[in-house]
Amino acid sequence: MKTAMIICAGFGTRMREYTKNTPKPMLPVCGKPILEYTVRHLEMLGIKDLIINLHYLPDSIKSYFEDGKKFGVKITYSYEEKPLGTAGAVKKVENLLKEKKEFLLLYGDVFCDEDYNGLFEFHGSKTGAVGTIILHRKKKSNSVVEIDADNRVTRFIERPETEVRDKKQDWVNSGLYCFSSNVLGLIPPNTYCDFPGDIFPQLVRTGVLFGYPLKGYRCCIDTPESYMLLQETIGKGGV
Repeated sequence: MKTAMIICAGFGTRMREYTKNTPKPMLPVCGKPILEYTVRHLEMLGIKDLIINLHYLPDSIKSYFEDGKKFGVKITYSYEEKPLGTAGAVKKVENLLKEKKEFLLLYGDVFCDEDYNGLFEFHGSKTGAVGTIILHRKKKSNSVVEIDADNRVTRFIERPETEVRDKKQDWVNSGLYCFSSNVLGLIPPNTYCDFPGDIFPQLVRTGVLFGYPLKGYRCCIDTPESYMLLQETIGKGGV
């Protein structure tokens, strides 16, 4: 059974007017939480073994999804006493992932209708790949990614302090990843660790990080404007 971990532990501080009493993945969009769209989409693709990490207002997520049975999936929860970062969250559930050949890592506040089976296939086709990140094009962003003719990531900068004027491409990080289980050995235990800031630079240096161009629709709910846009898009049947 294919596995996906969904990161849902954050506070959603940039959208505090909406997230004061609700974790961001549970914000409603056309009558359903953002996270429900992700869970149902994964189930439709046959990805039914799900892990969800929790910290901020965890009971609102657990009480809604329970064990996942009513959504056709199996959900395991990982509660963090303090947020561990995207990579730290994965390391905490190493016992659940170490026997997996590969797994997805998704953000709970990103809506996407991508066929992740295509991502799995692409990742598996790249000899020695440890990670594959979905990329989309954006001229101005807090992310810079460059890839070669084989889609190997040759440059990765997340949240640069100043504008990167010499970038050669307009690819950016989508926050949607596929990893081989050997990534677990690169993550330090019991400490805060983030994939973009701490792990991806290592993978770029060793040539084992690849980029997969986005084929579907993606919307990250990181501002009130993007939240309104997603509601409008779904309300009009745009995805």
